[in-house]
Amino acid sequence: MRASSYQFMSKPSSPGATSAPANTTARAGFTSGFGVLAATLGSAVGLGNIWKFPSLTGANGGAGFLLVYLLATLLIGLPLMVAEISIGRQAKANPITALRQLSPGGAPWWLIGAAGMAAAFLILSFYSEVVAWVFAYVAKALSGRLLSSDPASTQAAFSALVADPVQSLLWQWLVLAFIAAILLMGVTKGIEAMTKKLMPLLFLLLLLLCGYSLTLPGTGAALRFLFEPEWHKITPAVVLTAMGLAFFKLSIGMGTMMTYGSYFTPEQNIPATATRVMLADLSVSLLAGMAIFPAVFSFGFAPSAGPSLVFITIPAVFAQMPGGQVLLAAFFILTAIAATGAMLSIMEVPVVILHERWGLRRSHATIATLVILVLLGAGSALSGSTLAQFTPGGRTVFDWADYVSSNLLMPVGGIGLALCVGWAWGREGFARALSNQGQLHNGALAGVLFVLLRWVTPALILVVMLKGLGVF
Repeated sequence: MRASSYQFMSKPSSPGATSAPANTTARAGFTSGFGVLAATLGSAVGLGNIWKFPSLTGANGGAGFLLVYLLATLLIGLPLMVAEISIGRQAKANPITALRQLSPGGAPWWLIGAAGMAAAFLILSFYSEVVAWVFAYVAKALSGRLLSSDPASTQAAFSALVADPVQSLLWQWLVLAFIAAILLMGVTKGIEAMTKKLMPLLFLLLLLLCGYSLTLPGTGAALRFLFEPEWHKITPAVVLTAMGLAFFKLSIGMGTMMTYGSYFTPEQNIPATATRVMLADLSVSLLAGMAIFPAVFSFGFAPSAGPSLVFITIPAVFAQMPGGQVLLAAFFILTAIAATGAMLSIMEVPVVILHERWGLRRSHATIATLVILVLLGAGSALSGSTLAQFTPGGRTVFDWADYVSSNLLMPVGGIGLALCVGWAWGREGFARALSNQGQLHNGALAGVLFVLLRWVTPALILVVMLKGLGVF
């Protein structure tokens, strides 16, 4: 059968498949265009914007890395986001059920959804601990205990937090309980209502920090670093790093966008929404860079400080500014907001799968997910203390969860998703979904995205995966 002849069916037809709930009209969803944008942006924006993007940009030469990243986003991130959202909205179901509907001939595309669920659990097991550090730093910043201009002192404060098993576990449990409490309120009153409040607040805090940071003496050097490319610094390693960031940055390859897509309204313009999310996500990253780098340059720190930039360098930088305690607290509140939106979307993946495919009530599915993550996340939380010496293969539990999810499950999910759209769903079905069943005239755009998904995107993700696995 030709690829273009595969279409979504009204229910799964794979042998032994569990049918999706029959009453799909009663299924919860987002209620407004702004709610759709806020929730989807909340999924894309995370610690990667405030932490990873500035640190990788700093470590890879600034503006040149930024240009390569933007190009990679257009070739990898945007097509996959559009594909995931389209499948989710078309099926109005969780990722496993949605992909079963896409393959009536029995092809096991549903395994992509299963891999996404596994990736979500693994990612949350270590990501929740990083978010726990952020929440702990909000409390420390508000109390003034982080104010020190000596990087050695801020290094000691961070090391003490990571090495304390009680603090590590308690802050992680607090974060997981907080996210679960929002999910217990449902899609509309929980996810949508929270992200509609958090995303504007995130932009407001970023703008305030940028406004202050751009008055510092290091602003000129910082802006040149961010926006004037030094072409000789664009090496093959920089290109591969930018491609990897473009893939991981937008919460794709683990079912989050497919899940949120299933809550989209029928009239939502998916390509336009995905483009707005991509641009807003890039804006958050750039604003974070403009808030961080002027301060870093002004006080003589290295822009290539890497992951320590947030937890060690930034407290030392803000300590030297007038009103440093307030600014530092605002920075970590901002970081906590970004992390909350991302965690909501990742945790929603197993919740909705347990709810719709296993038949659990949503409240029970949320509690079950919480319990699994408390148990699974303990290994990552204790990796800096009780389990610090447990390093099979030279990696801690934290590092293994990161490595397997980032270098295997997510890339495999991304490649599988692109191939599923390009070779199983086909051009005709994909174009109909993007045009809202003929209501929108975007056939040319659908054609370009389809070619990328069929050939270019999976090839580029394969390169990213092979680099992550150390093949080259």
